[in-house]
Amino acid sequence: MAVNPNEDTEFNDILRKHGILPPKPEAPRTPSPPPPPTIEEKYANYSASQLRELAAEAPDDETERILEVLRRRRLQEARKMEMARFGRVYPISREDYTREVTEASQVNEEGDEQERGTGVVVFLYKDGIPHSDRAKNFVDIIARRHPHTKFVSIVGDKCIPNLPDERLPMFIIYRKGEVLNQLVAWGADRERRVEELEAVLILGGAIIPQARTPPGVDRERDESDNSDTDDLDDDDDPSSRMRSASTGVNAKTPKNLRGKKEDDSDSDFEFDL
Repeated sequence: MAVNPNEDTEFNDILRKHGILPPKPEAPRTPSPPPPPTIEEKYANYSASQLRELAAEAPDDETERILEVLRRRRLQEARKMEMARFGRVYPISREDYTREVTEASQVNEEGDEQERGTGVVVFLYKDGIPHSDRAKNFVDIIARRHPHTKFVSIVGDKCIPNLPDERLPMFIIYRKGEVLNQLVAWGADRERRVEELEAVLILGGAIIPQARTPPGVDRERDESDNSDTDDLDDDDDPSSRMRSASTGVNAKTPKNLRGKKEDDSDSDFEFDL
């Protein structure tokens, strides 16, 4: 008599006990139900005014506290967006250079009584060079973090004829129509982090870290909102830890901030643009 090993019978159990049949396969486990969403997840898309109304009707103090933290975070995000001028990398051509770089760097931001002009970072790159490709990703991140600074990109030899690949990626920092600094072959010596490039651009005068609450923006409610702002800073924004590094553009900084420890001479290429 043929035995069906898949049948759940007493005879098959005896055969399994003696090793004649293989053990029965384990029944598939029922997946655990997903955890309920946290308060942060549940109200991720709520506006500051909606969160304020919810906080006022919160069933307990802890829920009210979390909703209030989320509300303040929304306000900070909204303030940043209101004051943002750029926030991304603008590809340009050689013909655009004077208008998009030199002239753009002469424009004073609204409300800037010091008339510091606009920081403009020219990113010269070439696809296929690993450290240049990595720097390109970093520039996208930094441009979003610092929307008051203008970032433009252009292929190196499309901007400066016969520019050697060894000098890429190159960064040229402008403000008030003048070149403040150059960064040559950044990241060619070793693998770098985005915070390193961000710090160099701050020290080089391209980025002036913004105050937590931009001037001219009315606060909601009262000044007590300041009490917890230190807890609300984004952890991935190192500029909050570097605010004293460069608060002006007149600091004495080197004209050529290098990315390689080589005895390169200063750039021999003319920016006749």
